[in-house]
Amino acid sequence: MANLKEIRSRISSVASTMQITSAMKMVSAAKLKRAQDAITQMRPYANKLTELLQNLTASLDSSEGGIYSTKRKVKNVLVVAISSNRGLCGGFNTNIIKSVNNLIEGEHSKKQVDIISIGKKTSEYFTKNNLTPIKVYDELFNDLTYENVAQIAEEIMKKYLSERYDKVILVYNQFKNAATQIIMNENYLPVENTENEGVAQQDYIFEPDKNQIVEDLIPKSLTTQMFKAILDSHAAEHGARMTAMHKATDNAGELKKELVLTYNKARQAAITGEILEIVGGAEALNG
Repeated sequence: MANLKEIRSRISSVASTMQITSAMKMVSAAKLKRAQDAITQMRPYANKLTELLQNLTASLDSSEGGIYSTKRKVKNVLVVAISSNRGLCGGFNTNIIKSVNNLIEGEHSKKQVDIISIGKKTSEYFTKNNLTPIKVYDELFNDLTYENVAQIAEEIMKKYLSERYDKVILVYNQFKNAATQIIMNENYLPVENTENEGVAQQDYIFEPDKNQIVEDLIPKSLTTQMFKAILDSHAAEHGARMTAMHKATDNAGELKKELVLTYNKARQAAITGEILEIVGGAEALNG
């Protein structure tokens, strides 16, 4: 059994860890509230815009703007991996990395796959494993605005329209609640129209004209879709970290209880041993 000094040191260490994990949990809870509000307000708008986009592209041919939905033979694939800049959030980043690896080694194993990384954890991993991303946006979460995301979306759309890539996939954690994140492999480009989903198309009256609507709406919708994915990931990150720190705090509390019990047993044993020595010495003197 460890000596009393060593046990006291371990108890002190565990108590310090509890303070840190508890503080991190509270910080993540505060950030989660803001991030959750942002994605909750964004989703209805983004979903409706996506629905409009799908119905619109279903009625277009390539000469009118269907270039965003025209399917080509897939030879080159771009995967946009959205992770976080920091760890201590359970399997949040690991799940993204696994999902991207599954795409590379599975469905698209015979295709040229490039990666754009949003978040340090994915960029660091893929760089170390000889899959260096063609573009890295590690600083985006320091100033997460629609304007900054729009620059990324615009660059990706240009690459697709120039036929540098035939397919673009977003891989991110969708926020469900603080304890649950859903891995999404979302087709970003080409745009999937409602014909593929068996949904009735809507009959729209175009004003001022269809070409102008296409020119304005489709890029805006794709940018909004990208922004929603990043907001989802941002909220999911804080939820995952809050949950991980909550579990870590609980585990540290259990460990502290065990160490205190061990300390008390060791202390009691030491006291009992001293009493026995005193009694033995007294008996020897009397004898």
